[in-house]
Amino acid sequence: MEEENQTGVVYFHFRPFSTNSTVASLVFVGFLLLYLGSLIGNLTIGLTVWQDPSLHTPMYFFLFVLATLELGYSTNIAPLTLASILSMGKMLISLPSCGAQMFFFILLGGSDCVLLAIMAYDRYVAICHPLHYSLIMSWQMCGQMALGSLGLGFLLSLPLTILICHLPFCGHNEIYHFFCDMPAVMRLACTDTHIHQAALFAISVAAVAIPFLLITLSYVFIVDAILRIRSAEGRRKTFSTCSSHLTVVLLQYGCGSLIYLCPSSSYSPERGRVVSVVYTFITPVLNPLIYSMRNRELKDALRKVVIRFLLLEKQ
Repeated sequence: MEEENQTGVVYFHFRPFSTNSTVASLVFVGFLLLYLGSLIGNLTIGLTVWQDPSLHTPMYFFLFVLATLELGYSTNIAPLTLASILSMGKMLISLPSCGAQMFFFILLGGSDCVLLAIMAYDRYVAICHPLHYSLIMSWQMCGQMALGSLGLGFLLSLPLTILICHLPFCGHNEIYHFFCDMPAVMRLACTDTHIHQAALFAISVAAVAIPFLLITLSYVFIVDAILRIRSAEGRRKTFSTCSSHLTVVLLQYGCGSLIYLCPSSSYSPERGRVVSVVYTFITPVLNPLIYSMRNRELKDALRKVVIRFLLLEKQ
């Protein structure tokens, strides 16, 4: 602490999941397996879409971007968490490093949420305006929307990160979390944080609530269009193109709302850690599985890529 006062550099450390080395080892193995599953699953989805020409459509382009965001999102959180678990919470992280993790967390997480809204719009156009789909969802428009999601994520992440990094921290800087989550870090500031909490809530509304409302609106029109289809088989096939996306949306927005759209007075560190495990480690593993298992085109393309790879190995 004396060194911290002399140099002016603020350091944090994460509260360990357990002081029992056996339990910590089990947590480490579990998180490592989830992280590796996320890497393998999203890389597989991305490479399959990249290599199969039949998947070079707007829907799969957005899925490729989503898989890329998930890779960055997981890699921003997992390595530091795993290192902290190994050190039993003794590893120190400086305020700039913590700020960098917060910045990329909001950037990638916010972009992810906006992209899911764009994917809902893509399904809306495909189902409700099929004759104009190729005209509306041109490659130029798809590229602009994907870049727009990243740009919005950047605009949301930068000011809040700067605000939090300028807070004064004093005392025992133990973050009751496994990564630099904004509510957990702000609780350590030795000053009033009402402005920062209001900024976090406003950004959460922009990144979570508004995209979710747009997704809900899109699905109102989609469901209305599906119900007008006369054949049961036609309704089933049409809805199957949306079911994977809808499942991912419920997972992503459900967890995010529990943490970032609740009043700061009701924030619980224990609940924050548990819910965060779902959207930082479990959801990135489930997303590729959900899309691959519920999408016949993607499964067929994945099978072709695997067969091609095995043939190359035999040669």
